[in-house]
Amino acid sequence: MPDLNVEKNSRIAMLIDGDNAQPSLLESMLAETSKYGVVTIRRIYGDWTTSEMKGWKDALNTHAVQPIQQFRYSVGKNATDSAMIIDAMDILYTAGVDGFCLVSSDSDYTRLATRIREKSLFVIGIGKQLTPRAFVNACDVFVYTENITGAEPALPAATAVKKAPTPAKTPTRAKKVTAPPATTNVPKLFKRAFELAVGEDGWAGLSQLGNKLRQLDPAFDPRTYGHSQLLLFIKAHPEWFELQQQNHIHNVRLKNQK
Repeated sequence: MPDLNVEKNSRIAMLIDGDNAQPSLLESMLAETSKYGVVTIRRIYGDWTTSEMKGWKDALNTHAVQPIQQFRYSVGKNATDSAMIIDAMDILYTAGVDGFCLVSSDSDYTRLATRIREKSLFVIGIGKQLTPRAFVNACDVFVYTENITGAEPALPAATAVKKAPTPAKTPTRAKKVTAPPATTNVPKLFKRAFELAVGEDGWAGLSQLGNKLRQLDPAFDPRTYGHSQLLLFIKAHPEWFELQQQNHIHNVRLKNQK
């Protein structure tokens, strides 16, 4: 769902917090970022004298990512954050990029993402589902790494309710089902997005609806719910949506909405 009025030839700087990313996902992260432009600057920050960073070597060579050395000057302090933030500000004012991709699950980058957006540049964040909400909301788009690993997607709360009840057994402690962060109540999120995107005819274009969803929740992603596209997600829930097609353009309407 990449339509956010971002030009495909936009220049994007990808900055990776090596302490908060996985080398096995580098190719997928580059592919995800390339949906929004050309990744012209590729840097990863960390202390390359430590054994934890050795797994990055092959991935960096293959994908032409520049490693930036940052020593850990004291135990318990993350000097990587400061180095990455300083470089980001230099790039912001000198490199002529159109956007940034910040790869981390650390809330310390919240202010950086906000500052970049204040300069009217696009920001995509990539991190785990445990990423603090403040950082997620500071980005234009936030992609959970769980959605680009091929892992089994979590089900939304509304879908989970449809499962048949478990037969009564001897008392046992039930497993706690945790809904995906940020989009626990999908119908409510769609209602708000629909109200922003709806036209005078009572229908909202699928593209406009997708943009409003991302504006309300940068982490909204149909892949979280097992669908590769927003259209497929809509089709999978006829109990919530009506769908029509005119001249290859899809329009959406919420059911029971006047």
